[in-house]
Amino acid sequence: MTGATASRSHGGAAPRTQSADAFTQVELTHIEKRIENWIRFGHKAREQVLDRSRRVFFYRPGSVFAFVRWASNDFGTITSRIDIVRAVAPGEPFQTLPFVRPGGDILLRIEGWPKVERVLQHIDAIEVIGIDPTEVVARSLAARPQPFDRWIRAACLHRRSASGVSIAPEG
Repeated sequence: MTGATASRSHGGAAPRTQSADAFTQVELTHIEKRIENWIRFGHKAREQVLDRSRRVFFYRPGSVFAFVRWASNDFGTITSRIDIVRAVAPGEPFQTLPFVRPGGDILLRIEGWPKVERVLQHIDAIEVIGIDPTEVVARSLAARPQPFDRWIRAACLHRRSASGVSIAPEG
């Protein structure tokens, strides 16, 4: 009998472990001058090296990270993009994103090298003054109102009023 099974059979708590499913996984690839995916900021929980050009970063639910993707071919840049993403908990809704499993809450999506470069410059400026960019994002998230809540409530009120159900005004 294993230690975890033994402790459960005697009423003790099972040891707390997190499966890989509890993490958001980001696969990073670096093939010089072809594919360059990297994390610009964020606090990974762990890292797994797959081979010389690929590795996977694991993020706990609620963690925020900036994921940069750049790719080119013989004719120049194909894509240049930065996504600022919040890692989601199992069962939480998410948006899909290439190389991110299962996906995440995409807080910012910028495409095109001039725009991506400006975002990277802003991140650099934040770090130069000694501030962790993840803290800036976390504070922004805490301060922002939930924009869809108001619209969803208005749509529900409209639907109810159209069906003849009377609604008391919100106080």
